[in-house]
Amino acid sequence: MTHPIIQDLQWRYTTKKFDQTKKVPQADLDVLFEAMRLSPSSINSQPWRFIVLGTADAKERMNRTFANKYQFNQPHVVDSSHIILFAHNPHYTRANYGEVIDCAIADGRTQPEARDSAFGAFIFAELNTDKTGDTSVWTKAQTYLALGNALHVLARLKIDSTTMEGIDAELVNQEFEQELDGYHCQVALAIGYHQPQEDHNAKLPKSRRKLESILVQL
Repeated sequence: MTHPIIQDLQWRYTTKKFDQTKKVPQADLDVLFEAMRLSPSSINSQPWRFIVLGTADAKERMNRTFANKYQFNQPHVVDSSHIILFAHNPHYTRANYGEVIDCAIADGRTQPEARDSAFGAFIFAELNTDKTGDTSVWTKAQTYLALGNALHVLARLKIDSTTMEGIDAELVNQEFEQELDGYHCQVALAIGYHQPQEDHNAKLPKSRRKLESILVQL
């Protein structure tokens, strides 16, 4: 298929070795960050926070979180241009949704007099809240929508990436506790440009299941 979107998705893969001499231009980062902000979520909840690690000091803090496990992902912290922590709100409340509604009022999507009725959608959040007030199963799923959107945008920008669920979430959340401010991170994304000679995955053909084995049209 020759469609540009399909060509971009054929191009992308999980980078195994980044070139630490190459940095993502700020103009491309701006596009990526705005795309992440525009990601879809259930009831437009937007229950996420993105922590971008680009400085040497920030990366060193992330580097320390590999003290106990997942050291195979540790080189990405040093070699990639940036690491993005994708965090979710584990206790999404009515007040959190109120912020969303107020933004919608400011943007002209919701009329001020309709503010109270706009909370009707919050029942879906309540249905995904357990007896302790934990919403993490639901909010983590929304955050993965933003992650998927980011991967697509990176492919279109021809920026390499590696998704890392192999992080020590406990240590990451301790190290970046102040920046996370109650949000929880269980997945990170390394972005940059691959090292052609050492990135073995770049040379391999893309492989996916056949469309007829995963798609049912009625």
